[in-house]
Amino acid sequence: MTDLSVVVPAYNEEARLRPTLDAIRAHLSADPGRWGDWEVIVVDDGSTDATARVARDFAAEEPRVHVITGLDNRGKGHALRRGVLASYGRRVLVTDADLATPVEELDRLDKELTAEGADAAIGSRAHPDSRIEVHQHRLREWLGRLGNRFIRAVAVPGVRDTQCGFKLFDGDKARAAFADSRLDGWGIDVEILRFFRQAGWAVAEVPVRWSHQEGSKVAPLDYARVLAELVTLRARSVRRTDLAVVGLFVLASVLLYRGLWADLNRAYLADAGQDQNQWEWFFAVTADNVTHLRNPLFTTVQNYPDGVNLMANTVMLGLSVPLTPVTLTLGPTVTWALVLTLGLAATACSWYWLLARRIVRNRWAAATGAALAAFAPPMISHGNAHPNFLLLFMMPVLIDRALRLCEGKAVVRDGVLLGLFTTYQIFLGEEPLLLAAVGMLLFALAYALAHREVARAAWRPLLKGLGVALAVCLPLVAFPLYWQFFGPQSYHSVLHGSNAGNGPLAFLEFAGRSLAGDEATADELAMNRTEQNAFYGWPLVALAFAIAVRLWRRPLVKALTATALCAALLSLGPRVRIPYTDVIVPGPWRFLADKPLFESVIESRVAMICAPVLGMLVALAVDRLAASRNRTYRVAGLAAVALALLPTLPTPYPVRERAPVPGFLAYGAWRQYLGPGESIVPVPLPDPGSADALHWQAETGFGFPVPGGYFNGPYGPDRIGIYGAVPRHTSNLLREVRWSGRVPAIGPRWQEQARADLEYWRAGVVVLPSQYNQEALYETVSKLLGRPGERIAGAWVWDLH
Repeated sequence: MTDLSVVVPAYNEEARLRPTLDAIRAHLSADPGRWGDWEVIVVDDGSTDATARVARDFAAEEPRVHVITGLDNRGKGHALRRGVLASYGRRVLVTDADLATPVEELDRLDKELTAEGADAAIGSRAHPDSRIEVHQHRLREWLGRLGNRFIRAVAVPGVRDTQCGFKLFDGDKARAAFADSRLDGWGIDVEILRFFRQAGWAVAEVPVRWSHQEGSKVAPLDYARVLAELVTLRARSVRRTDLAVVGLFVLASVLLYRGLWADLNRAYLADAGQDQNQWEWFFAVTADNVTHLRNPLFTTVQNYPDGVNLMANTVMLGLSVPLTPVTLTLGPTVTWALVLTLGLAATACSWYWLLARRIVRNRWAAATGAALAAFAPPMISHGNAHPNFLLLFMMPVLIDRALRLCEGKAVVRDGVLLGLFTTYQIFLGEEPLLLAAVGMLLFALAYALAHREVARAAWRPLLKGLGVALAVCLPLVAFPLYWQFFGPQSYHSVLHGSNAGNGPLAFLEFAGRSLAGDEATADELAMNRTEQNAFYGWPLVALAFAIAVRLWRRPLVKALTATALCAALLSLGPRVRIPYTDVIVPGPWRFLADKPLFESVIESRVAMICAPVLGMLVALAVDRLAASRNRTYRVAGLAAVALALLPTLPTPYPVRERAPVPGFLAYGAWRQYLGPGESIVPVPLPDPGSADALHWQAETGFGFPVPGGYFNGPYGPDRIGIYGAVPRHTSNLLREVRWSGRVPAIGPRWQEQARADLEYWRAGVVVLPSQYNQEALYETVSKLLGRPGERIAGAWVWDLH
């Protein structure tokens, strides 16, 4: 065992190698008491010049110099690995052959290693005390800084300069790290430092003198190779358990939506109402706007001629815009299926990441909690029709960044990232973000009461970081939000009716799509099958109560329990009916019901906050049980968890067959009936109860606008938000005939009103496709227009010219 090993990788360095070796020998020999026995290992990495001969000649003069040669050029990483693994030093210095960092700087590194107790001391050009005597070309410096920022983000956070070729390691730890390494290129530095970090070994950055040397072997393309190696390194660091968990989440999502994937041309989610038509239209119209460079925040192809404020509707621009190529190539139905399937899996993976990072150590405990958070009954209910409430993968990211702010280590950076992440979530869904903010506020208040010392230390950096986040976010979303609240077709609030809260019994019952659920029972307790926002089932509620009692001493459990209880109470709405009685008492939601932003929230959705909270409680319980040495206690506890979760397991979404696009529209026959600026008037007009016309538009490339539609828009002088277009006499009449099958008496006043409405809609043709009560609709339209229709390509057509 020697005191110091110096490893010098060399490739085509015949001109510089001899001076480098001379300098190293002179420095080490000048202070034998400090450096003791030393060795220099030169690794020739398949040089095509006389590098190997220069090294061997020097070794003939100096027996402490050893030469390792390679036949092929394998890269710096391969050379360093061979050299370090061949070393015997208690300390190992790796240095580039050009000595851009003078060997005299070894004194600084050695002091850090021996006196300060670091396991690795690395030269850092980014250290504020470093001295750059000769700079690189500006482009090379810029690429280096950009690369280091990327490296810090994905591999070794906190290390400002990983690529300086002057590093001193503890010998045994260096040999362990290099033995585990796999990269052969310039990314070896990152891989080694990442190994040290994961092993818990201290890495210190040391200021050094550095001078750029002409003849650098780092080419511009090498920066791209380093990035590729970082991807390889990141992939290699993924645990098999993590891959298995991700695979199970994806498999579960595919199985739930297997009916939709089985026939994308005709399958329609049975409980989606008209939302599948609406969402496919959102994806398609966004792609059409992007393709034609139109305003993505507005369109007139629906609700013609008034149009639709897309920013005031849930178009999810954060996904619909980047998925434009998919929508244009494969169609909006494929985009819809992909968003639902991968979005659900991504949400589960994101919760798994947060739980494994912040809450529990056992990965399967984290997986169990994440599965509950993502596949909970309310999530599955929204999976019928509301991808904006299904794709919540940004929520764990926002929570993690807020927790980082509380730590106060990099407040500005974390605040900037929180602002950017919040901006993106706004373009995924604003109501989920609002509910998440409510949940985080409830948790923060509860945790502050449970652990006041932590709260006192965290509130200042948290507030400062939130200020930074707002400063970043607000300028980015100012115009879209202005358009949403003050632009054309904007509105102030949305009316949801008086029964939008959960009943207390809804928390104890099972959802219609749960394994133990009964559709009839669930339907009585919810607005509809896409709004079953509680329905966790009594076994899971009982389990959560037991976990809270058992782990009550932990501040985290106290805060989670308080958050779940407050969210559940808020979700009951402004008025709460006591079960099995006619007694109605005020609910806490009444304090928020008329407040800005909250006035448009469906209050029962606040109960969705309970899903990740319950997931965290279950994860904590499973983690504790898995670590127990008492086998009976462990098995019994895990069995109880399984029995509580089993009834809530979701069942696959049922599908029905979708009606085909009428041939008159599908084959383009409509083109000869429509002039510039004119619309097609479907019978009845599309509305929230019947929106097939939106599907016709999406399938035919938006060649024609339609009046009416399914969207949120303003009504009346107060601009109250309603679902669908402002009703007109003719649209109301046709809707009533469609559902009743009765033809009213049609006189001159009705005919005059129909002419006025058609003129307002700028109608060019009226189209009646095959449907229920078609005969009554045909008779009504014929009387309104004073003449019979013409049968063309499977539809009745009235040419208004």
